[in-house]
Amino acid sequence: MSETPTTQQQQDRQMIFHPSNIMLFFLLAGLSFLFLALTVSYVYTRTTMNVAPVRLPWLFLFNTLILLGSSYTMMQAKKCYIQDNTAGYQQQLKYTIILSVLFMLLQGLAWYLLFTDNILLNSSTTTAYLYVISFVHLAHVVAGLPFLILFYYRAKKHMIDPVTVLIYFSDPEKRLRLRLLTVYWHFLDVLWIYLVLFFAVNMLV
Repeated sequence: MSETPTTQQQQDRQMIFHPSNIMLFFLLAGLSFLFLALTVSYVYTRTTMNVAPVRLPWLFLFNTLILLGSSYTMMQAKKCYIQDNTAGYQQQLKYTIILSVLFMLLQGLAWYLLFTDNILLNSSTTTAYLYVISFVHLAHVVAGLPFLILFYYRAKKHMIDPVTVLIYFSDPEKRLRLRLLTVYWHFLDVLWIYLVLFFAVNMLV
């Protein structure tokens, strides 16, 4: 005997085809093709022009841990939201913001270290690719930060007493937006890992 879908299951199915879901899908697909094109162009340039690979700054590797941490705290924020854990939800959002800002600052420091080593944007073609690819990735982290701050601000402002907390946690629109932001953050994390591994492998071949 087939089970009758619950109201929550029906809502989840409707959310799959929500316009915001579709927009996020096209955004992530577009970003995937963009970075794939950039990395393929890097390989093509190296092989056709016989250019030496660019040296990957050690801070890029450390920044991977920072992004992994922000992805974990974002996942924990979503978990706290599902569990109606107000304090945990707000705290994990704050941690995600702090780690994201730290990533941006360290990325700027990584570029500064490249400058001090006289590895400039016009030093070589492969160096230019490193700057462009890392900058485009950082730009999308910066683009997502205001949404994180807005989530944290609204959580602090509207979650005051048991009634407002109940209203906040029972809002399906907020649940959808949090899920979309979580997916976006995980995507940036996976994308960064791919880029770091890509440049690391190219240093060896």
